[in-house]
Amino acid sequence: MPAENQEIYVIILIAVALAFLLVGFIVSMLFLYQRRQHRQEQQLARMKDQYQQELLRSQLEIQETTFKTIAQELHDNIGQVLSVVKLSLSILPLEKDHPAYESVQTSRQMLNKVIFDMGNLTKSMHTDRITQIGFLEAIRFDLDSLQRTGLLQVSFAVEGEEYKLEDQRSIFLYRMFQEMMNNILKHSRATHVNIAVNYSIDNKFVLKVEDNGVGFDIEKKRTQASSSSGIGLKSMTNRASLIGAQITVHSTPGEGTSIKVELPLDK
Repeated sequence: MPAENQEIYVIILIAVALAFLLVGFIVSMLFLYQRRQHRQEQQLARMKDQYQQELLRSQLEIQETTFKTIAQELHDNIGQVLSVVKLSLSILPLEKDHPAYESVQTSRQMLNKVIFDMGNLTKSMHTDRITQIGFLEAIRFDLDSLQRTGLLQVSFAVEGEEYKLEDQRSIFLYRMFQEMMNNILKHSRATHVNIAVNYSIDNKFVLKVEDNGVGFDIEKKRTQASSSSGIGLKSMTNRASLIGAQITVHSTPGEGTSIKVELPLDK
């Protein structure tokens, strides 16, 4: 009888052990399944993110190509036509006492301004020019043009020795700067803007633009339902993301706006 009880105990222990092994196996399989599913979800998320990044990059590259084409057309076609008109006006045989003399002179002055402004526009749109002269010189050119309008007082400071950025980074940074200045002119009602470029920080390029305008509510701007609201901020954020830069925006209604772009470098 004791031997039979011992066999029963052994059988029970073996059954319990098998039960534990079965439960452990099921738990392990569930854990592995969840882990595999999590990995697949991560892979899908990365693929989706990469797809969105590539789509955005393609859209911006198409935009730059369009800018370049328009700039070339303005220079080659419209620019030449305006130059011919300017030459035609300059050779008109009119004396100062002629009734049309003043009108022709005024037209020539207006035409000169149109040609000059269009030249500036084509330079700012042409991608190849930006990569050739560099980010810093492109900014200087725009600020010189802006100061001549008298719309804003501009302070521009550069710290450190300039170094050449990769073409894509240089173009995207310049487009971000253009967006900042465009927003200031359109919305800020500022009278003064400070632009600072820093090349002296180890392994980092920094661009900072500050204005003394009316400012805005950042969260409200980002969440407004208007189709045109926040497009400038989103455009700058997208470009920053594609080149690995970080953009920080500080603004308070009535207290102006400050935007900083920090670009880590592999020197």
